[in-house]
Formats: sequence, structure tokens, C-alpha cells
Amino acid sequence: MSADQFHVAVGRRKEAIARVRLTAGSGTLTVNGASPLSYFDRDTLVIEAERGLVITERRGQYDVSVRVTGGGKSGQAGAMRLGIARALLKAEPDLKGKLRENGLLTRDARITERKKPGQPKARKRFQFSKR
Repeated sequence: MSADQFHVAVGRRKEAIARVRLTAGSGTLTVNGASPLSYFDRDTLVIEAERGLVITERRGQYDVSVRVTGGGKSGQAGAMRLGIARALLKAEPDLKGKLRENGLLTRDARITERKKPGQPKARKRFQFSKR
């Protein structure tokens, strides 16, 4: 893959959407124009977001630019993880087995349960009074 070619993929998790752009390069990673550690503020989220690159041993081979919106930091890191895995799959289809066995191509479908009427939250109930 030459330097002017790039692969684009989208990852989603909870309410977050990550648009990932993968280019051959030196291994720089930017999230909304910032470094991942300064954006996420937690090492665990950075490790989760970069997991696809680390498992496939492609950390220093691609430049990754991510535009992430919606949700919280944890959901954004999960969306970024899925987007990077999908972009890697487009760049190198032979990585599918390694990505699949580590669960990186599976979209986490868990979302927030809706609030029910007559309750303060989805499952929480108002205090019961017998008398």
C-alpha cells in the first residue's frame, strides 16, 4: 500500500461512532487531532483502542487517524477498536482469522435499556410504602 492510499472504516459501540482512516506510515495514532492518551486520559482505554494493531503486530506500520463522536470515553474506545479492526481487514484480508479469534470483528450490541413509565429509571422502582 502506497502512502497516498488509505482505508476507511466505521466502528460503533453504545452511542459512539468512530470513523477510522488507516494509511501506511510510521505508526502515529491521532484521536480527534490529539494523542490517544491526552484524549482518553486513561491507559486502559488507550490499550483497548489499540488492541487490533497490537494483536496483529502492525503497530508501527500504519498511521491511524480517528474521528470519534457521541457517547462516553469508554464507548468511544470500543468504537475505535472495532473501526481499527475493520480498517485493518480492508488493508490486509489475510488478518481476518487473527482478528476474529480475538473477538475484534464482533460488534458489541449492548445498548442502554429504555426508561419505563412509572419508574425513575429502567429498572429502579420508586420506594414502596405499605401504609
